[in-house]
Amino acid sequence: MTAAAILQALESRGFKLAIAESLTGGLLSAEFVSVPGASKVLLGSIVAYQTDLKHELLGVSRTLLENQGAVDPEVAAQMASGVRTKLANKTNTNEDQVLGVATTGVAGPDAQDGVAVGTVYVAVSGPGTIGDSVFAFEFSGGREAIRAATVSEAIAAIGECLGL
Repeated sequence: MTAAAILQALESRGFKLAIAESLTGGLLSAEFVSVPGASKVLLGSIVAYQTDLKHELLGVSRTLLENQGAVDPEVAAQMASGVRTKLANKTNTNEDQVLGVATTGVAGPDAQDGVAVGTVYVAVSGPGTIGDSVFAFEFSGGREAIRAATVSEAIAAIGECLGL
């Protein structure tokens, strides 16, 4: 699955894309932006690298963040839902036409809050039958390999949620 194929599928369905990133630090957004015409579909992205920003910008529950840490499946789900809502509202786009995707995890070199390096969650939040899904991964390799694998799997997750 490619970013171009995802953008084409979203455009054909009249959907827009909103992205929330943590460990990928903008790499997922860059993958989509590299496709000519991406602006027809991509609303934007929020890189919320610091834990507090996940709450402040994306609406992730502060209690969840305090109790579970930033690398958690429910955090990923709330990030995807939060970016979907926020960017729909900020662009006056009907939220039922927006698909949100989020990445959170540990790229290394050290574990974070007791979570092992390579632990990654990707979440997709969409309208209607797309619904909300969280995908869990355990990647190996160095920091860049984990981040690159996360981008690939996030694109694949969107494709799976779209039934591609």
